[in-house]
Amino acid sequence: MLDSKFRENLSKRLISVVGEEHVMTQETDRVLNAHDAWPLSEAKLRAGELLPLADIVVFPATSKEVSEILRIANELEVPVTPIGGGAGTCGGTLAIYGGIQLDLKRMCKIYDIDHQSMTIRVQAGVVGIDLEEEVNRHGYTLGHTPTSLRASNIGGFIATRSGGSMSSLYGKIEDLTLGLEVVLPNGSIVECKSVPRHSVGPDLRQLFIGCEGTLGVITEATLRLFLIPEVRRFRSFSFPDVHSGLEAIRNIFRIEIKPSIVRLYDPEDAAMSFSMQFEFGDGHCVLLLGFDGDITHVELDEKEAVKICLEQGGIDLGEGPSKRWWEHRYDMYYPSRLTTSGYAIGDTIDIVATYDKLENVYHAMKEAMEANEVIVMSHFSHMYQNGGSIYMIFFSSQPDAETAWAVYKKVWDDGVSACLREGGTMSHQHGVGLSRSTYTEDELGSAFQVLQDIKSVLDPKGIMNPGKLGLGVRE
Repeated sequence: MLDSKFRENLSKRLISVVGEEHVMTQETDRVLNAHDAWPLSEAKLRAGELLPLADIVVFPATSKEVSEILRIANELEVPVTPIGGGAGTCGGTLAIYGGIQLDLKRMCKIYDIDHQSMTIRVQAGVVGIDLEEEVNRHGYTLGHTPTSLRASNIGGFIATRSGGSMSSLYGKIEDLTLGLEVVLPNGSIVECKSVPRHSVGPDLRQLFIGCEGTLGVITEATLRLFLIPEVRRFRSFSFPDVHSGLEAIRNIFRIEIKPSIVRLYDPEDAAMSFSMQFEFGDGHCVLLLGFDGDITHVELDEKEAVKICLEQGGIDLGEGPSKRWWEHRYDMYYPSRLTTSGYAIGDTIDIVATYDKLENVYHAMKEAMEANEVIVMSHFSHMYQNGGSIYMIFFSSQPDAETAWAVYKKVWDDGVSACLREGGTMSHQHGVGLSRSTYTEDELGSAFQVLQDIKSVLDPKGIMNPGKLGLGVRE
């Protein structure tokens, strides 16, 4: 934490940039931004534990203001933690070293659509649902619909390499981002030109996409748009086991069918999610499929996908489970007794692997996590031609805080260790933040030193979001 005189002088300099009404130093204001949606931080708050606070929260409205703020912070070597909607699930926006929390919510401009190029430029603070509704009015969709759509923003999507529920067709945010504006730690404003492809050295957009604020602050982006599909069809199947369900998915993508929605629930997750509304075999998995596009292509893709599912032993459940999931996909994210009572805690480890490793990763992680006597259920989603992701979801309820936090960490350690051992990657779309930061070096191997070298060149004073991505840990 900064001493009072230093903080007062820093506040005056920041006020000169953004105005007095946009610099917050009161404890109540700083507490509001003290956590994101990381289950561990939320559980600690429920248990009455205090979280680290920023010394100052600043609300810039322009890239120039962000630039001036970072120049001041860099000069004074004050930590800066960017935050947008605060919907991240890995503690990526926690100001663990105090300093400045750079809140981008005022940066919410949506510029005109380029109808010829089917792109749109936006500021980083635009909330996902606001952008989607705006482009919908003009006949377009971004195709990026994470479950946090109503609470997260474009900058957060890009900073964490976010994936929406229809990424199998439309792609993840890194596929949708054509151009970027980024402010570096020294205050320099860098623009990565908006083009569909190029051959001018490395793609520097990818240096900042997923950097979680450790290399700079994303202030604007140019994004791809798609026409709103003529139709969206749903189909659902049950399978006797995970293997047959995965084989159906693999073979669907093998012939270049790209459903918009692909979600395979293992027996535990299927029972939890669908058994109250639909009938299917005890111990069976449930596969949800969605198809977007013009009616001719959708009918052809649906017909071929149904044929493949039946050949793999699937039982046709019609559109019911898939359609119900789509219409109620946000419901499970409201607080429940399972996650708000006593010292209960749950979380999701979202991993990704190629098809040759995916099933082994699933079984290895499930076994390792369940050895800690926690409830584990899983579903495969965000599937692609070469592989896909698994949501390994766990819940635990313990008699006291100390035991709860210890079990939580052990489940994470054992789950990630099993994932890496079997050839998986420890995050598909939720990023790294704090919850995965201690595993980054094991994940990246020798390439971790390259990331550290880039950090030391762009941020030699280590002011940008220190401690995240396993980078910039301060004494």
